[in-house]
Amino acid sequence: MDLKEIQNLIKFVANSGVAEVKLEMDDVKITIRTTLEGNAETTYVQQLPAQAALPQVAVQQAPAVVSVTSEASVPAEDSKFITIKSPIIGTFYRKPSPDKPVFTEVGSTISKGDVLCVIEAMKLFNEIESEISGKIVKILVDDMSPVEFDQPLFLVDPS
Repeated sequence: MDLKEIQNLIKFVANSGVAEVKLEMDDVKITIRTTLEGNAETTYVQQLPAQAALPQVAVQQAPAVVSVTSEASVPAEDSKFITIKSPIIGTFYRKPSPDKPVFTEVGSTISKGDVLCVIEAMKLFNEIESEISGKIVKILVDDMSPVEFDQPLFLVDPS
């Protein structure tokens, strides 16, 4: 895992509202804790099999405007909600064009096949359609924000 990937992970966690994230792979262990102010304190330890552990490095990340959440940050009472995730990497847009109204709002009722947003990838605008019917509870990404594959975009109450 390189430094750029770690910085992106820090930004994602700082904006997600998650209190703590631990990631362990073969040779890397990362713990990221967020504070009430939205800052993220990161402890990064790389352990190599034949060597002693490297010293811990603390990194402070300033809060950002992007509102992103993951399933781990959804409270227990929200477990009845279904998360609609991004099928591709790209830029998230809530409107088909700047002069048009948004596709959906919090509280809107959606049906299977309704367009929820557009994700631009490599100059192609991909309409993201709902696979379920229900009511939009929360929009998890700000307009014109970059999104990753499988990143949560919407919380939907299917009842």
